Amino acid sequence: MLSILIPTYNYNVYPLANKLMEDASRLGIPCELICMDDGSGSDLNTANERINTLPNATFLISKKNNGRTLTRQLLAKQANNDWLLFLDADVMPKNDDFLKKYMDLISDSNPIIFGGIAYNEKDYQLENSLRFKFGSKREVVSAQNRNKLPYRVVCSANFLTKKNMFLDINALNLNHAYGMDYIFGMTLKTQLIPVKHIDNEVYHLGIDENHNFLAKTKRGLQTLHSRNNDMIILNNQINLLKYYRILKKIRLHNCFGQFMLYLDKPVTSNLVNSKNPSLFLFDLYRLGYFCRLK
Repeated sequence: MLSILIPTYNYNVYPLANKLMEDASRLGIPCELICMDDGSGSDLNTANERINTLPNATFLISKKNNGRTLTRQLLAKQANNDWLLFLDADVMPKNDDFLKKYMDLISDSNPIIFGGIAYNEKDYQLENSLRFKFGSKREVVSAQNRNKLPYRVVCSANFLTKKNMFLDINALNLNHAYGMDYIFGMTLKTQLIPVKHIDNEVYHLGIDENHNFLAKTKRGLQTLHSRNNDMIILNNQINLLKYYRILKKIRLHNCFGQFMLYLDKPVTSNLVNSKNPSLFLFDLYRLGYFCRLK
């Protein structure tokens, strides 16, 4: 049996839960669904309470904000089954055989399977142009290409995993609430966990507006910076860290950080206001911010 687990924060997740349970019933897949709100106090939880009316479905509310990583750990402990399907709240399966594709691959030899992410052109807006372009160009990668570098392109918005393995791996990173996909992938690599990627995408619906995406990006970089000297980080290739270490080796990281701070207004204007923001400038923006972190 399968446990579908969905952490949420200030989001109406009922349409996703209803869709998944309808598909499970239609396909004859025995499963439970558990959704947990991470202490948002949102009025949307009135709609989310309807999840409790679905067969084998439960909606829980945390009294405090724990962050996504700990919320996933709590959900995994609540689960009654050995296989867990984690989904972000702001996604929707691309195809009607979404659950069946995962169920057909359940095996001890595949302890974790990533399905991938997709974007729909109709969801593009000027206000989310940066997040939409970044997702479309950097996150949408075929399973064939993801399997060539299985630990590098890890999208935790949509994955199936064995319960006991996940609890052990996730427990290593509970101190960090955001920006964990890098860390999660690298932890799997250092622990020698086999990773499989398949083409079983979900559409990303809750696309952050540009200002919010920049703020979340900074939080993710802070997480990465706090782990910069860990062996998990040192033994893996992340392009941003590679260029940072080159700059630091030649003692130019502080100069580059200040140079990008000098250019902050025009660069930020491009990233926030452009219909077609530059991902090259976004890479420089991130590297400059990382160089200024202490």
